[in-house]
Amino acid sequence: MESTDLRIFQAVAREGSITKAADRLGYVQSNVTARIRQLESELGTGLFYRHNRGMTLTSSGKTLLDYTDKIVGLLDEATTALSFSGEPAGPLTIGSTQTTAAVRMPKLLSRYYEMYPKVELTLTTDFSDRLAEKVLQYELDVAFGSFRYRHEDLASIPVFDEEVVVISPPGIASLDEALAKPSLVYSQSCTYREMLEEMRQSRGRTYVGTMEFGTLEAILGGVSAGLGISLVPRIVAEKPEQDGTVRIHEVPEAMRHMKTELLYRKNAHPTSALRALMELLGVG
Repeated sequence: MESTDLRIFQAVAREGSITKAADRLGYVQSNVTARIRQLESELGTGLFYRHNRGMTLTSSGKTLLDYTDKIVGLLDEATTALSFSGEPAGPLTIGSTQTTAAVRMPKLLSRYYEMYPKVELTLTTDFSDRLAEKVLQYELDVAFGSFRYRHEDLASIPVFDEEVVVISPPGIASLDEALAKPSLVYSQSCTYREMLEEMRQSRGRTYVGTMEFGTLEAILGGVSAGLGISLVPRIVAEKPEQDGTVRIHEVPEAMRHMKTELLYRKNAHPTSALRALMELLGVG
């Protein structure tokens, strides 16, 4: 197997289509098709199910993709590490939860870019568990979040300590009254959502409904409009409270703090760009 064949296989697996993979790689479709068939012949097994909706991995294909992600990731990592060993430069792909991206990333990345303008920064937002998978599969160099997902190949370092609060419409006077209202949250797998539900249960509150929103701004707007409550970092809630659009309710001490961690691959050789980020965070 050649690395080019593995990159082609990886692209088809990710895109689920010969056509989309060819467009992404800049190859003609016939070349991609031929290389996949050659790879299947070499391995003596089918890697894809072909159907009218595209291509789906077989069990053998899923196994090969796991190895391919590691092999291609290590090749790219080695190239980057050797190519950018002096002044921080080159690509740095960062993942973050939406809340951390809104609260922490603007100032951090602005300062980083001012110090290291040759680094090509890319920021992707997602839920913590998905970000961990992307770090594991070499799709991200590092990720910021509150990670319950653990893997032997991943390590994490606490970098931020967020004080969290419940926010409600201004007319709600107490935390218990607030917890009787619907939750305004991101979709499943959101750590803040899970913490809010744990808080309800610990105080004997039953489920009263959930509304899902795609952005932090939409959640804040929904709370101020009287739709329900949410759990957010205090720093997010301070200005809306000053403006009179929400009320802050302190939560029990045992649930008041949330650690934001920096997640990375244990055995990865950090590039100069990644080392610079870790040094800026004081964990290098």
